[in-house]
Order: sequence, then C-alpha cells, then structure tokens
Amino acid sequence: MNLLRAASIVSLLTLASRITGLGRELIIAAMFGAGAWTDAYNVAFRIPNLLRRLFAEGAFSQAFVPMLGETRAREGDAVTQRLVDAVATILFWALLVTCVIGVVAAPIIVWLMASGLQRFDAAVVMTRWMFPYIGFMSLVALSAGILNTWKRFAIPAATPILLNVAVIAAAWWLAPRFEGWGVEPIYALAVGVMVGGVAQLAIQVPALVRIGCLPHIGLRMSSLRAAWSHPGVHRVLRQMAPALLGVSVAQLSLVINTQIASHVGVGSVSWLTYADRLMEFPTALLGVALGVVLIPQLSAAHGRDDAAAYSALLDWGLRLTLLLALPCAVALLVFPNALVAVLYQRGAFTAHDVQQTVTALMGYGVGLMGLIGVKILAPGFYARQDIRTPVKIGVLVLVLTQLMNAVFVPFLAHAGLALSIGLGALINAGLLFVGLRRRGSYVPAPGWPSFALRVALATALLGALLGWASHAIDWIALGERPALRVGLLAACLVGAAALYFVTLLASGMKLREFAHRG
Repeated sequence: MNLLRAASIVSLLTLASRITGLGRELIIAAMFGAGAWTDAYNVAFRIPNLLRRLFAEGAFSQAFVPMLGETRAREGDAVTQRLVDAVATILFWALLVTCVIGVVAAPIIVWLMASGLQRFDAAVVMTRWMFPYIGFMSLVALSAGILNTWKRFAIPAATPILLNVAVIAAAWWLAPRFEGWGVEPIYALAVGVMVGGVAQLAIQVPALVRIGCLPHIGLRMSSLRAAWSHPGVHRVLRQMAPALLGVSVAQLSLVINTQIASHVGVGSVSWLTYADRLMEFPTALLGVALGVVLIPQLSAAHGRDDAAAYSALLDWGLRLTLLLALPCAVALLVFPNALVAVLYQRGAFTAHDVQQTVTALMGYGVGLMGLIGVKILAPGFYARQDIRTPVKIGVLVLVLTQLMNAVFVPFLAHAGLALSIGLGALINAGLLFVGLRRRGSYVPAPGWPSFALRVALATALLGALLGWASHAIDWIALGERPALRVGLLAACLVGAAALYFVTLLASGMKLREFAHRG
C-alpha cells in the first residue's frame, strides 16, 4: 500500500478533527474564559481522557494491535476473529467495573488530580457525569485497532470529530438552556462529552461489519470464562503489564503537572489546556497519523522477519518527521502571539489570557520534535513486543521532568510545566533513537546529511519570515478588527509554507520519494 497516501488520509481526517476540536476550545474560551469554572471542567474532562490514554489508546493498544497484526499475518482471519471476541469480552466487563468505581470514587480522584481547585465540587459532579466516557472510548480503541490492522484508516481517524461536534452543540444549544433552568451552564459540556462518546462508538459498528470482524461480546458468565481461557487474552495481559507501567509514567507526569498547576493560580490549568490544544495540531497530524499507519506495517514486517523493511519503515517515518515537524516547531517558537491572539482572543478570553497561553505554548513548542518523534520511535519497540525498554526510558524521563519542574516552576509558573514536558519529550525521543540503533532495528538509509541540510535551510527562511511578521504586526491590538487579523494570519502562514516548500524544491529535494510503499 502507499503509506504516504494512507498517512495523508489519516492526517486530513485528523486535521478535520483538530479543526473542530479547536472550534470546541474557541467556543469554550469565548463563553467561559479561563477561570475557576473552566479549570474545574478541564480537570473533570482530563480524568477520563487520562484513563483513555492510559488504558485504551495506551497500554491496551500497544499490547493488542501488534499481536493482532502478527496473528492475522501468521494464522489468518478465523483465528484472529476468535482473539478479537475473547479480548472484547474481557475488556467489556473490566470497563463496566471500572466505570462504576470511577463514578463512586469521583471525589477522591479529583482530589488526587487537582486538590487546589476553587470549584472542587463542580469538578466532582462533572467527573461523575463524564467518567463512563472511558468505557466508550476503550471500545472505540478496540475497534480502531481492528480497522487499522485491516488497513481501514479513515473511520478511526474521523471518529473524534463527533465528540467535538457534540460538545460544540452542547455549548451553543444546551448551555443557555441550563442557565435558564438554574443549572450551571458549563455542566452542558459534560453532557456533550457523553453524547460524543456514544456517537464515536456507534460509527465504528458498520465499518466492522463491512470487514466481517465485528466483536462478539459474551454477556454470560460461561462466555466470560471461555474468553478468559483464551491464550491470546493472557498474552495481551502480559504485554499490557509493562505497557501500562510505561504509559502510566507519562500520565503520572500529567497528573503531577495538573496538581501543581491547580496550586500555581486560577487559570493555570486552562492556559495549559488551550496551549495543548494548539500543540495537538502538529502532534496529531504528524505523530499520531504516522504512528497509526506504521504500527500495523511494522508488526507485519516483524511477523515476516523482514529486518530491511522494518528499518526502511522507521527511516521513512523519521524523515517525514524532520520534514514536517521542524518547521512547525520553529513556527510555535517565533510566531506564538499571532496564533493565540487570532484563535482565542474574544469574549471572555482577555489579552492577559493570550500572554499566559503564549508562554505555555512556547514551552511545549521546545519539545515538539520530541513529542512527535516518540510516536514514531516507540512503535519500533512495540511492534517487536518489546515494551520494557520504552518503560525504562519513560521512568527516567518522569524523574527528569519533575526535577526540571522544581527548577522552572518557581520562575516561570505554569509555563515552567510546559517547558519541562517539552524538554522531557526531547530526552525521551533521543533515548528511544539510541536504543533502536544499538539493537540494529534501525539503520539510517543513505542521504541523511544532505536531506537534513535542505530542511534546515528551508526552515531558517520560514522562521525568519514568521519572526518578522510576529514583530511587525501588533496582533493583540488588532482584536478590534477580527477579519483583518484572520486574513493577515492566513497570509503569513500560507506565505511561510510556500517559501518553505519552494526552497526545498529549489534545493533539489524530490518530495515524491516519500510515497513509500509497504
């Protein structure tokens, strides 16, 4: 298959998801600003999202998807279907128990996450409303793993759009009605999250039916016992143990940072959330899209014992990362005022909020290459079912990140948290890269020095143009002329992108070489 085309499809659909996600955040920022209520909502929404990343898209996917791809390559679809049914049954019952516990223990969970919230009780209420979201999203992750293994990338990539649409609808339509009924309007967002979770799972079903791999979940005790006795379930659980530790390291860092932010000051959690939303554009469009495409292909190459194809896939992913992520990182560092002011500054979101979000965005931007690089390099271990090495690296990075927090936060407040995460991501990616090289899993293809030089030259010109535009235009003062500000931002970004790619082509780079077929 044409991997660039597959990654492009995922990227385009992810772009649509991130645009609607940004629209979701813009509406929340304009309606609710960055205060105690939005801090409470962001913490409450972060809890099921944290568990989603920890279990659904994290440990479970890392353990299940490589095994699924290997099983299908070696044993065929019939054996794979039995594995899917058994795993789905165990997952369903585990999620049911987890959701019940989460709803009951919401006050404890919120206290552990952000004990410094002014609206602590509101965060507890919204956590209880939204906690079952983790159940829906875990089943979505199961479905996405199946569809991606069958090389059906479109539906899983488009699914998050439904969440954003549901929350936008809740903010526009339901929040005013909540206010009229005497209910805090921001609670409407929690309702939107749950509606979005149901919709995301529902859209997977027809796609699974079309490929003939709809999971059959056993609802009887005998079915549960039969599923538990399946050897594939125990293999997944054995792989999940180290994977869970590895993902827990990253999510533990997020919990610690959220706890610190809740004590730094009102608005800190929200400023970090708004900055993170902008970071999700490049990380999702590049890192997530490439990771989704690479993991099944790497697993299949490993199943065939094709070391050359394995290394070539990693090389392709790393070159695309440098080609597309480096200019994005530079743009975030030299052009953040324009991005934040144009996208967020309206309604309850003030110029002060812009400046505070900008400092957080720059901290994240330092580590953008690392954040995306990890999503390319970690699958190089996961596809070989080596989860322990990324875990060890993750533990080290967690310790280093918190040491950096102790140094940066007293001077940079919430921006210090973002900077620590960015630097930690660079360290993580660097250690993963060294690990793959030492194992011989990745051997760089010829031509890297000239390729890197071309990218560096084009990026320098892009950075110079955006840096000039950042200082030549007062983006905050243009808030009274929104149409002009949006037009100028679009012109700057399009002009910088055109300059970048024209420079690459003029230097002799042939972009069609990235249409890797695997």
